[in-house]
Amino acid sequence: MEPILVYGFPAGSSMGLVAAFEQSQQPYRLCRVDMLADMKNDAYGRLNGRQETPVLIAPDGRVITETMAIAGWLADRDRGQHVSYAAGTPQGDRMRQMMAFINTGFTSAFTPLWLAFEREDASATERALYRELGGLLVADRHARLEAMIGDTAFLAGDRFTLADAVLIGVARWADFHDLRDKAAYPRLEALRARIETLPAVRFAMEIEDGLTPSGSGGFRGHVPLDDVLSRFREQRAAA
Repeated sequence: MEPILVYGFPAGSSMGLVAAFEQSQQPYRLCRVDMLADMKNDAYGRLNGRQETPVLIAPDGRVITETMAIAGWLADRDRGQHVSYAAGTPQGDRMRQMMAFINTGFTSAFTPLWLAFEREDASATERALYRELGGLLVADRHARLEAMIGDTAFLAGDRFTLADAVLIGVARWADFHDLRDKAAYPRLEALRARIETLPAVRFAMEIEDGLTPSGSGGFRGHVPLDDVLSRFREQRAAA
């Protein structure tokens, strides 16, 4: 069985992992989840108790959650180094360092903005406070990332890796929340432009939009969410 990556839309951070799997040139399947409608229920909660994406169903049936764990799983199996650098090399250490920063401080800076967007019971005053705080945090983390970007074409070296994949899934949130400042972060803007022109990233963005692009050959199709949840229930019942 091919691994199944459960990814979220709209604007899920997991879009970057879709691009990483596509770039890896390994067989994989996808499972599409509407994050506004499909996750907040007991059935999905049994798959991932935090009711989030991404989730990876490994070929042996194990369930792996959290972006860094899934990226690590893929890096360990990327024998051709299509989307990673070898562990212990300077580029490999740099890739993991950048992934860690993006997946922690950079991603979490958007939390107040998502609260303003998602909390139906929030007052106008609360939403304004969330947006003000989120704007400050996002600006700070963008400035820090801008300073961390080096002179290489991509975050860890001269080619696209998991670090760039994790970044592109989250960086477009600044567009979603209308906070993108192209003039303030020229290195980041140039990097985003390079990443977004890559075939694997374009493929992932079209997949997220519900289209059926032609990929590199590794993609084996979508598995309906109901099938994934049913399979997971059966595995738990048999355990």
